[in-house]
Amino acid sequence: MQGTIVSFRRGRHGQTENQVIVKVSGVSNKEEAEKYVGKQVSWKSVKAEIKGKVASSHGNSGALRVLFERGLPGQAITQKIDIK
Repeated sequence: MQGTIVSFRRGRHGQTENQVIVKVSGVSNKEEAEKYVGKQVSWKSVKAEIKGKVASSHGNSGALRVLFERGLPGQAITQKIDIK
């Protein structure tokens, strides 16, 4: 299954580069998103693969909050990640 990185998790004064918001196609509410909590994810580039885990749902429209083991580059926004 694949998801799309929408944004970094951010607040008013900064952002957290190792936490991202992911939208999965076919998931439209909070209850469906909570089924993915705990699943492993990975983002792959030409040089590296960064692994992470789905931490929780985000909002009421079915987005996921994913924690990665280290920060993602800005080029990762709008790219696909693999959810296992």
